[in-house]
Amino acid sequence: MKNILRFASVGLVLAVVNCKSVNTNTMFYEDVKPEKISDQFTFTEGPSSDKEGNVYFTDQPNDKIYYWDWKTNKIVEFLSNTGRANGTHFDKDDNLITCSDNKGEIWKISKDKKIEVLLKNVDGKRLNGPNDIWNDKFGGMYFTDPLYERDYWVDFKKETPHKSLYYRSKDGAVKKIETFTQPNGIIGSEKFKKLYVSDIDAGKTYVYDMLGEGKLSEKKLFCEMGSDGMTLDKHGNVYLTGNGVHVFNHEGKKIYHIPIDEDWTGNITFGGKDNNVLFITASKSVYILPTKVKGVE
Repeated sequence: MKNILRFASVGLVLAVVNCKSVNTNTMFYEDVKPEKISDQFTFTEGPSSDKEGNVYFTDQPNDKIYYWDWKTNKIVEFLSNTGRANGTHFDKDDNLITCSDNKGEIWKISKDKKIEVLLKNVDGKRLNGPNDIWNDKFGGMYFTDPLYERDYWVDFKKETPHKSLYYRSKDGAVKKIETFTQPNGIIGSEKFKKLYVSDIDAGKTYVYDMLGEGKLSEKKLFCEMGSDGMTLDKHGNVYLTGNGVHVFNHEGKKIYHIPIDEDWTGNITFGGKDNNVLFITASKSVYILPTKVKGVE
């Protein structure tokens, strides 16, 4: 495992308005490295934290969902036959919402494992393969729909010619918001009224202002880096993935890097009892990294 970069010279990093100023030595422990919890998987993705701080994640090639129990620091299998779940996010009722791309669907999975298919197609056409998702306070959800053709798709026929960001309202209405080169990671915040979307093949991440239910401003360039997955802390810093974890302040300036000794770091979220542990999915493994900051709520 590579050492985490030193941060003494980084200096102050201003947080968003109404948040205190932070610097990276108030964010990360200098001598604490990412801890590998398990490497029993084929490709890990889609971590999201429930109300108790347990983190659910997917092993898409094996069609399984697991969770990290922070109390025991153990990995527990939650569900098999997940529709090939990829990205996930919990809704306000603590149901797990999954981008289940085997048939281009979005599922809702309750804690007692009852499954409801929320979305099968848009305008009668199969989506390419929903990838990542974020639920808002209105009961709606923003999701990305790139195209990564899977070996396990049977008789797949491309029906949606574009790769786009969508919004599904609580009543089930779906609208396309914007087309990208290859939209991937997504994260939002009610606190900051921001939505971040990665266009991974274009090597860019964009930010929108959230203006209401399913309403966004025009997108603005956040940084010149794409990302597979992402998360936010309470100061408005954005965590992007790929070659380890890259941390950007709210202005889009890179302030920190967390090396991960894997071929690819797919996704990241905050979890644990106090919502201050980074949970990182990376290739065949999952890692945790205790921090001095908390994820945004």
